[in-house]
Amino acid sequence: MESGPLAGASMSPRRRHPMTHPAATRALLASALSVTALLATAGCSVDDEPRPRWFSASASASGASPAVEQPSGSGAALTEAQAHAALVTEADLGEPWVPSRGARTWRDGLLKASTEDQDCQRLLDVLYTEEPFGTPEGPQAASALDDDDTDAQLRYRVAAYPPADVDRTLDWMKSLPGRCGGFTAATTRGGIQDVEVRDLPLPPVGDARQALRVMLAGETEEGELTYLTMDIAAVRVGQETITLTHAGLAEVYAEVTQQTAQLGAQRLTEIRKQGRAQI
Repeated sequence: MESGPLAGASMSPRRRHPMTHPAATRALLASALSVTALLATAGCSVDDEPRPRWFSASASASGASPAVEQPSGSGAALTEAQAHAALVTEADLGEPWVPSRGARTWRDGLLKASTEDQDCQRLLDVLYTEEPFGTPEGPQAASALDDDDTDAQLRYRVAAYPPADVDRTLDWMKSLPGRCGGFTAATTRGGIQDVEVRDLPLPPVGDARQALRVMLAGETEEGELTYLTMDIAAVRVGQETITLTHAGLAEVYAEVTQQTAQLGAQRLTEIRKQGRAQI
């Protein structure tokens, strides 16, 4: 996958090679084996992608046991403090993830685009706004992280929406690889993007879930090639829904998306079990 630089710089591609795991991270593989086995059983590999850096030891511990399909129940919505406690942060992912320095230039350059098909246009709008479910009903919390090695950006939100509306949107997302598997889009800057949409399997966590991998290939105004990969994932846990985007012009590891969704759903489930207890 070709890569691009940080915000404020040009989007000219250059080849990056997958990172080799440092010796210190190899010990984390044991704690991640249950996750890896689960993903393999569920058929969650995506095109034999290079393995990412694993979560930190603290994140593996907080992730608890392997994912099991368990109804979370409805219950009351979270408080604002509980929503913030349910976030996945740089402390969970570990190096090279750091708090975000701001939106990347490719957000406006590549995701502000139009196409003729209504469903495909809706998808482009969702990728840009990162709000597939509309306005939340009550407290919400969000975090944004940057990968210092690949320049990928991860955005994570916990918010309450009507469960029936969420499930309808998840069904719509599920239909998109068939409806919008391949199409072209024109950016507001005059570029043409070839867009490909694939299903991205998630571990069986939460009450409902869906993820997509969207790949956009095109050229800048200067004729430079660009290749943007963007994962969008959502998991409903009771009345709350996790929305996650993970994107970049270099390597975007599917396993990071899958494991972040799993860890976040497990954490949100545990916090919901605490009810409205003081945090």
